[in-house]
Amino acid sequence: MDALRSRLTAIGHWLLPPRCLLCGDAGHDGLDLCRDCAAELPRNRSCCARCALPLALPAALCGRCQRHPPPWQAAWSPFRYGWPLDRLESRFKFSRELAAGRSLVALWQREARPIELPALIVPVPLHRGRLRQRGYNQALELARPLARAFGVSLRHDLLLRTHSTAAQSELDAPSRRRNVRGAFAVAPRAALPSHVTVLDDVMTTGATLAECARVLKRAGVARVDVWALARAPSSRR
Repeated sequence: MDALRSRLTAIGHWLLPPRCLLCGDAGHDGLDLCRDCAAELPRNRSCCARCALPLALPAALCGRCQRHPPPWQAAWSPFRYGWPLDRLESRFKFSRELAAGRSLVALWQREARPIELPALIVPVPLHRGRLRQRGYNQALELARPLARAFGVSLRHDLLLRTHSTAAQSELDAPSRRRNVRGAFAVAPRAALPSHVTVLDDVMTTGATLAECARVLKRAGVARVDVWALARAPSSRR
């Protein structure tokens, strides 16, 4: 299947050469981004290893994590949420431009991967009402190719969103924590490995990922990590 997928992709690029989603120039290296625009995406190579918060110098623990450790073990977020990634992410998430998501996850795969991979990747679920409205779960669309590339199992039905919540982007940090409290549950009779990664598109305060991690740990998962495409430069959690 992988060979067939690669062949079909190559044929598609020959028939319709990729164009940069940001500037309109010719795409580069099989991406819908030119070389210059792809290079402008802000990498998050200096950050807190525990929560991926961008820092001036890399650190095992930022000040916030030293005072209030998050419920996960480690975080991997290879990009910072800023121009021009924020534009691509917004178009992928809210405008149904799946080409933007494909380019972002292709770049994600090329970043240095975590030293220890999990046994299972679980995307942050959408409530069924939000899923009907949007048409797809952006976290799942990012998780699928990553899981395939890393040879890690993926379960999109293990973690459930039990009730609808307000959009996190409209809330401050304390309200975000209250908003997602009790919003997730593990599927009944689910078989849980000892090491699970919860994946989302963007981590801002980390409230959503923290609530998912707590639910999984209460269900018996020994280690939970979190992955996000991009980390917002915010010290609040």
